[in-house]
Amino acid sequence: MAAAAELQGKYQKLAQEYSKLRAQNQVLKKGVVDEQANSASLKEQLKMKDQSLRKLQQEMDSLTFRNQQLAKRVELLQDELALSEAKGKKNKKSTESSSQFSQEQKSVFNEDLQKKIEENERLHILFFEADEQHKRLEAELRTRLEVLEADAAQHQAVVDSLTRKYTDTVEKLQNDKAKLEIKSQTLEREAKDCRLRTEECQQQLKNLQAALGSRLEESLCIINEKVPFNDTRSNRYNALNVPLHNRRYQLKLRDLAGQALAFVQELVTALLNFHTYTEQKVQIFPIDSATDTISPLNQKFSQYLHENASYVRPLEEGMLHLFESITEDTVTVLETAVKLKVFSEHLASYLCFLRKILPYQLKSLEEECESSLCTAALRARNMELHRDMKRLTAVFEKLHTYISLLALPSTKPEGLLRTNYNLVFTNIAASLHGFHDILKDISKHYSQKATLEQDVPTATQKLITTNDCILSSLVALTNGAGKIASFFSNNLDHFSTSLSYGPKGGTEFISPLSAECMLQYKKKAVAYMKSLKKPCADSVPYEEALANRRVLLSSTESREGLAQQVQQSLEKIAKLEQEKEHWMLEAQLAKIKLEKENQKLKTSLSGHLTETVQERSALPNVAEQKMETAEKSLKEPIKSTSLIGMLTITPDNEKAPDVESREDLIKNHYMARIAELTSHLQLADSKSVHFHAECRALAKRLSLAEKSKESLTEELKVASQNISRLQDELMTTKRSYEDQLSMMSDHLCSMNETLTKQREEIDTLKMTSKGNSKKNKNR
Repeated sequence: MAAAAELQGKYQKLAQEYSKLRAQNQVLKKGVVDEQANSASLKEQLKMKDQSLRKLQQEMDSLTFRNQQLAKRVELLQDELALSEAKGKKNKKSTESSSQFSQEQKSVFNEDLQKKIEENERLHILFFEADEQHKRLEAELRTRLEVLEADAAQHQAVVDSLTRKYTDTVEKLQNDKAKLEIKSQTLEREAKDCRLRTEECQQQLKNLQAALGSRLEESLCIINEKVPFNDTRSNRYNALNVPLHNRRYQLKLRDLAGQALAFVQELVTALLNFHTYTEQKVQIFPIDSATDTISPLNQKFSQYLHENASYVRPLEEGMLHLFESITEDTVTVLETAVKLKVFSEHLASYLCFLRKILPYQLKSLEEECESSLCTAALRARNMELHRDMKRLTAVFEKLHTYISLLALPSTKPEGLLRTNYNLVFTNIAASLHGFHDILKDISKHYSQKATLEQDVPTATQKLITTNDCILSSLVALTNGAGKIASFFSNNLDHFSTSLSYGPKGGTEFISPLSAECMLQYKKKAVAYMKSLKKPCADSVPYEEALANRRVLLSSTESREGLAQQVQQSLEKIAKLEQEKEHWMLEAQLAKIKLEKENQKLKTSLSGHLTETVQERSALPNVAEQKMETAEKSLKEPIKSTSLIGMLTITPDNEKAPDVESREDLIKNHYMARIAELTSHLQLADSKSVHFHAECRALAKRLSLAEKSKESLTEELKVASQNISRLQDELMTTKRSYEDQLSMMSDHLCSMNETLTKQREEIDTLKMTSKGNSKKNKNR
């Protein structure tokens, strides 16, 4: 929603800027139209002036021509007059009659000449006035031209800036449009996901509501039937129940107590330093104890200040005991926080210490004011510190009062009502803020006092260092008080709402007896849970499971294949057993055949031996030869071949092969051959099963890859469609802006043409004016 609001704001800003630019463009168009009208009127005026100038030029040319004729005529008349005068001198007498005529003619010529001179003078005056008017007009036109050029330059600059702005705005709008489209797509996806999630959540909510409703009805029925008495309805009876143990609450409270302990330790350290350096200051100023004896009041004051550690250190110890009493296995409420009473007592002892040293501190400040070294400004600072010390003791009294009230429930439960807990905590927070404000005032006033004491003539380096130490301790004390005040204010709600709790649904305080009972039950529950807890068996690590995810998927997906392989292996085992029985029968038949062959061999050997005994006497040499051949045959190895393999038997040198040894050899040979064949068969079978499983896994992976490929192609199509749509929109916007720019460029070209025409006309006017000025100079 925030992103949509931000986009709406951007669109509004862009629309406002666009409206402003349109208004400026309209104003500029009006200005350009006005300038065009002015330029047209100026053109007409220039034409009129040009025409009048040409008329004047023609008149001037005609006048000059007549003037030249008159000048020539005057010269001729003068020559004739000179000739007539010369002739008259020679013959005055003869020309007396003609002199009268010449005088009359001369008077006529003089009158005519006088008229021509007057006319020439009048024409010169007209020409001069026309020249002046032309110069003024030329100057006016030049100034007007400069103004128009400046306006045209300004308009050009404005047009250029507007074109740049338009291009920039177009680019920005295009970029914003692309970003907004991307955001809109992401938002649409998120909206779809959110719709699906909301539907799922609504479905789950309906299921849960139905399940909870059924369970509620069952539980209500069971309660109504089996529970005759419900003690949670009455607060008085519910207070007798054992409350639950809130471990999270205990850990949070221990954390807060640890933070408070650290702040109290900082505060204790700052108080120890403040009291110790104040003792050193009393022994140094206004009288140094090393050079002179200090007053009995300051001696007593320093003696009491020397005992500050015995009152300040117990504050830290009391807070430490309170922190140690808050553990995970305890119940910490105001009714069981016994160590809070100890901290309150230590605070009361420190308050007694402050009350004891307060009069001496005030009297010491008054004594310092009465000293001769004390100025008016220093006296004013001392009186401010006088008031601040009273306020500091009063604040400690308030804090002690409220903390003693918080310690009452652990000793006297009826001493503080639960309704007053919030009021006590808020007052403690206000007192801590007041304590911080007072310490800031003390630090400010003491810093001013230290700067004034440095200007005292008897100020020593020891006094300056002691003042710096007191200021540093006051700064640390102010920081510590500020931390405690902000800490208490930030956790005020936690303190006020959770420092007392009881049984579930009850409003009564928890008592120490019920807390002990609760802790005993907690220990029993922990022991029972430990007895039930068993060590978890070793499992596959998460990273290894993720790494072998594909293998696991393929193995789980090939469960049917493995079942088929087991079925096939069982069938093969049955076939092998049948073959084994067959071969056992074959072995028995072969054994029977072997026995028969042995009997036949025995009978043949016995007959052969009788024959040899009969023939031994008659044929001894033949017998010897036969024995040699028999020995050779016995020495040579016997080879038996069959379909299964080849068996080689090497007879002994001393005796013939026994029948039983032959049977064993044959049996061992066939058994070894069967074992070898079965091992080869099993190896081939296992390889085929492995290849079959791999092929199934690869086929499954191929199907998954095809599905992913289809989804990616669909996404690519959608993206290409979006790209084409964006390109079309870009082309349309580009064309519209190009048309606007072309119109503006045409307008600028027309303006440039008008300006060039005006410049040409002005140049022609300049040339004509220069030609007229040259003619005037020549005249």
